[in-house]
Amino acid sequence: MLQTNTAAMPTNNAGAAIPQLGLGTWQLRGELCATIVSEALRLGYTHVDTAQGYANEEAVGEGLRTSGVGRERVFVTTKVQPQQMGDGDLQRSVTGSLKKLGIGQIDLLLLHWPNPAIPLADSIRALNEVKRRGLVRHLGLSNFTTWLLDEAWRLTTEPFAAEQIEFHPYIEQGKMVSALRRHGMSIIAYCPIALGRVIGDPVIEAIAAAHNRSAAQVTLRWIVQRGLVAIPRTSKIERLAQNLAVFDFSLTDAEMASMSALTRPGSRLVNEPQWVPEWD
Repeated sequence: MLQTNTAAMPTNNAGAAIPQLGLGTWQLRGELCATIVSEALRLGYTHVDTAQGYANEEAVGEGLRTSGVGRERVFVTTKVQPQQMGDGDLQRSVTGSLKKLGIGQIDLLLLHWPNPAIPLADSIRALNEVKRRGLVRHLGLSNFTTWLLDEAWRLTTEPFAAEQIEFHPYIEQGKMVSALRRHGMSIIAYCPIALGRVIGDPVIEAIAAAHNRSAAQVTLRWIVQRGLVAIPRTSKIERLAQNLAVFDFSLTDAEMASMSALTRPGSRLVNEPQWVPEWD
């Protein structure tokens, strides 16, 4: 097993210790998904991210089982589809996710996208219920704007541990990061290497060369060094170890600043306008 440090972040206001480097599974399906999950866990990953909308929870569950890694060592996140966020539908969907994953409890359950067609109060009520029933350990959000984040907190009786947001060197997320830190939540970065766009970037490649690392590795290091969680996805087994090897070097303050200065307008890569009417 790879002895790379994937120690959990300091606990947030909900007491959830979320490993800082996880495996994203978006777009992975079937046997390939199961193989990638299984191999990642054998290499030392302790955090796996999936979603009802990815249509791969069963494959992720197969990977969990075949890895031989004890359930207690793996932090599993899944997300509720917007169409299933009504009171009653959400609870049934979570029961379905548990069955597909083959586990007794989800470590972190997120609302995948806000759904303006379903009252948020209903969704939060249902979310609170599945936690009180012990079906999930921690609750969170994904793709909520700052206004919706504040509204969710006003409605909830259970704390939110984290929110997933698109986060990479090109997207400006300062307002969102500040709001999440104000609420004491962990920030989970999806699309952390900008769907591969960091590769070939002259600024990032120069920093990578200085550390004898890849552009993807220094980008992931930039994220975890800022105190965020990163969940890179790969369909190639050989990249798993590379993505994990970001805890044995550090970037200088100047390098961190250079990468933070790469933000530019129009850099959002994932957009679902039917769910989010206006981004921050």
